[in-house]
Amino acid sequence: MSRSRMPALFLGHGSPMNVLEDNLYTRTWQQLGKTLPRPKAIVAISAHWFTRGTGVTAMETPKTIHDFGGFPQALYDTHYPAPGSPALAGRLVELLSPVPVALDREAWGFDHGSWGVLIKMYPEADIPMVQLSVDSTKPAAWHLETGRKLAALRDEGIMLVASGNVVHNLRTVRWHGDNTPYPWATSFNEYVKANLTWKGAAEDHPLVNYLDHEGGALSNPTADHFLPLLYILGAWDGEEPVTLPVDGIEMGSLSMLSVLVGE
Repeated sequence: MSRSRMPALFLGHGSPMNVLEDNLYTRTWQQLGKTLPRPKAIVAISAHWFTRGTGVTAMETPKTIHDFGGFPQALYDTHYPAPGSPALAGRLVELLSPVPVALDREAWGFDHGSWGVLIKMYPEADIPMVQLSVDSTKPAAWHLETGRKLAALRDEGIMLVASGNVVHNLRTVRWHGDNTPYPWATSFNEYVKANLTWKGAAEDHPLVNYLDHEGGALSNPTADHFLPLLYILGAWDGEEPVTLPVDGIEMGSLSMLSVLVGE
C-alpha cells in the first residue's frame, strides 16, 4: 500500500447541534483532522443528498446548506466556505462511467451531513471539496461497488468522507431524559461492527443485506443514513486496518459509530 494513500472515513454525524457543541464525537472529529494525512481534496458522501440518479457538485464556490429546522440562530449563521473543484467532479464522472453522473453547478452545495463534520476536522475550510449524491433508486450492493470505483481516488491524495448513522430511527428517539439505547439498536450496531471486514461478493455482504438482521429495519426505517457506510467499505482493499475512532448510541436510536479505513 502506498504511503501517500489517503484513508477513507465514515462518520456518524448525529444532530446538527454537534456543530455548536464540544463533546466526545466532535473532539474525535477534531483529532482526526489533526492526525490523518492532509488530503489534496475531499469527496463527501452525505445521507442528506439522497437523489434519483447520481450527481456531484461541480461549482467553484458551493453554498452551505442549512437543511434542518428549529435550531438556534447560531447554527444558521455558521457557514463552511470550502472551495469546490469542478476538475474533481469531472474525475468522478470518469471513474463512475458508464453510470451517468450529473454535474450540479448551482442547485446543491454542502449539506449539514458533510459540512457539519468537516467543520470540526478542517475548520479553516481550505481543502477543495465536492459532494457526491446517494442514488436512492439503486440496491445496496450498487453503493458498495461504487465505493470500489472511488477507491482509486485514495491513491491520488483524495480523502473519502461519508456521513450518516448506522442506526437512525427518529420516530423512536428519546428526546428527553433516558438516553439508554434500545436493545435492537445496540444489537444492530454490534452486527455492523462485526461485519466491517467481511470479504466476498458485494451482493453477499452481510452489510449489503443489513435488512436481514432482526434489528435492521427498525434501525433504518429508510436507507439514506446507512448507505454512505457502504461507499467506505467498498474503498477498503481487504488488507488495510479498519478501526473505530468513536462509538456510541445517543437518544436511544442514533448510532454515532465512526469507521476509519486505512492508516
